[in-house]
Amino acid sequence: MKTRDELPECPVATTVQLIGNKWKLLIIRNLLQRPWRFNELQRSLDGISQKVLTDSLRSMEQDGIVTRTVYAEVPPRVEYALSELGKSMRPILDSMQAWGEAYKIRIRSEQNGFHDGTMEDGGANPPAER
Repeated sequence: MKTRDELPECPVATTVQLIGNKWKLLIIRNLLQRPWRFNELQRSLDGISQKVLTDSLRSMEQDGIVTRTVYAEVPPRVEYALSELGKSMRPILDSMQAWGEAYKIRIRSEQNGFHDGTMEDGGANPPAER
């Protein structure tokens, strides 16, 4: 885990520092479903390189977000799962999913000429300028 001195003053900046890239967010999304093996994760994340996945998992493990369990089998099996701290990010990803769905609906309706300037999720978007 990072020390207090390594973290930004701003809580939003802290969150972004810990999970603020595309791959980390998508890894967390998958791990919210269940534990995954490395190769499963890599296959499920179209375009991620082995190095980026390895670096992301190591970083999140060091930050206490992901756990790595090695099973003494032949061949050895390793699974990655979210720690309790990682699981506490569910509301963040749920909100991102809801906002993304509302955004897609808004874009589709604007492309079809039907939009009133508000988001369908009840306020995820600021009101249009007057």
